[in-house]
Amino acid sequence: MKIAVIGNEERYKKYMPDMDSTKEAEIIYFPIGTSDEEIIESGKDSDILLVDAIAPVSQNLIEKLPNLRLIHSEGVGYNAIDIQTAKERGIYVCNNKGVNAGAVAEQTILLMLGLLRKVVSGDRNVREGNQIQTKEKAMIEGITELADCKIGLIGFGDIAKATAKRLYPFECELYYYSRTRLSKEVEDEYHVTYSELEELTANCDIISIHVPVTEETTGMINQAFLKKMKKTAYLVNTARGEIVDNIAMREALIDGELQGAGFDTIYPEPMKKDNPLVNLPAEIEDAVLFSPHIGGITSSTFFRSHKNIWSNVEAVMNDQRPNYVVNGVLKIKKTNI
Repeated sequence: MKIAVIGNEERYKKYMPDMDSTKEAEIIYFPIGTSDEEIIESGKDSDILLVDAIAPVSQNLIEKLPNLRLIHSEGVGYNAIDIQTAKERGIYVCNNKGVNAGAVAEQTILLMLGLLRKVVSGDRNVREGNQIQTKEKAMIEGITELADCKIGLIGFGDIAKATAKRLYPFECELYYYSRTRLSKEVEDEYHVTYSELEELTANCDIISIHVPVTEETTGMINQAFLKKMKKTAYLVNTARGEIVDNIAMREALIDGELQGAGFDTIYPEPMKKDNPLVNLPAEIEDAVLFSPHIGGITSSTFFRSHKNIWSNVEAVMNDQRPNYVVNGVLKIKKTNI
């Protein structure tokens, strides 16, 4: 069995579980950014392809690896993989559904609290010797507690559920929008109230994005959306950067259409200094709080992810269907791998 890995070799080795499949496999590593031609030349007889969640897997690459039986994302995201071509060839595409939900939920709440408490400017002002002045200013301007906020979750998958579960003890009002309304039992379990998108956008103090990247959701946080938000509201995105229209968000921040924003993800990655959401005028730069897309990369997340990856490798080796198949392949022909 030959396995090609597009991703960080050190990380894969660190989190590799002690399983028969990891001992028996011949593994060849390629850094992200390696050309299709190089991967095909060295890994053309690969049976399995394991990929970083942001590593592209093209139609060309899939078609030129004739033995391929499984493509597995290291994370939850799989939008960079050509899942249709894989489906046409009968190749499983899998992800690690829900494996990072708790970790990303923590990051989401960190960004919410960081915005409300102005942690970036507060830290800087204390280091500059302006602690008392900053404190006195905060007492006049006021500090909003999470308990005082109506929080709207757009999308209600694994991460949104984990976020709602962790937000409930803060005593804030929780609302959600998804294409399909949940049952009353699930709403009661997570202490959330359903709201239509336009109503949620207009009424909530913090809006948190938890939808996948699709044609429908790409750029959904656009000028029209942002104009419907309260001018005192914050937007938090720990989903995918493609969901936010960068130019529209920049203009809304400059025009005071919203109070601020927190981002764990920005499009495109890797993010550059000239990104319109980073290269902001000095007077509003503290209205935005960034984290370097670390929400889902805790050690526990990686241990869980890699155990699931290699369990799925073993499943395919044994002619069994792996879990979390995202491209609808039901069964592949038995093959000697």
